[in-house]
Amino acid sequence: MCLGVPGRVISIDGDVALVDFWGVTKPIRLDVVDAPVAPGDYVLNHVGFAIRRIPAEEIGETLALYDELLRRAHHDDLMAADVRAELEAAKDE
Repeated sequence: MCLGVPGRVISIDGDVALVDFWGVTKPIRLDVVDAPVAPGDYVLNHVGFAIRRIPAEEIGETLALYDELLRRAHHDDLMAADVRAELEAAKDE
């Protein structure tokens, strides 16, 4: 299973955005995102591509869900493990 991870756009240079994922910054392609994005917007990242701009009214709920996933103590939870793996991979790049 692959899971997109939300992040906040810090800056944009052409078709690449620098995005903050819980303190990990990573360049993300904007080629396939569903709506225009600007610094301060949140996007859903999947394998290095922003696939969706998260509407402002959905950000609080979306981030709360992912915060809960990251806090789960059970490391056998596949969804939580996938989010952790995405963040760890970003640190290594």
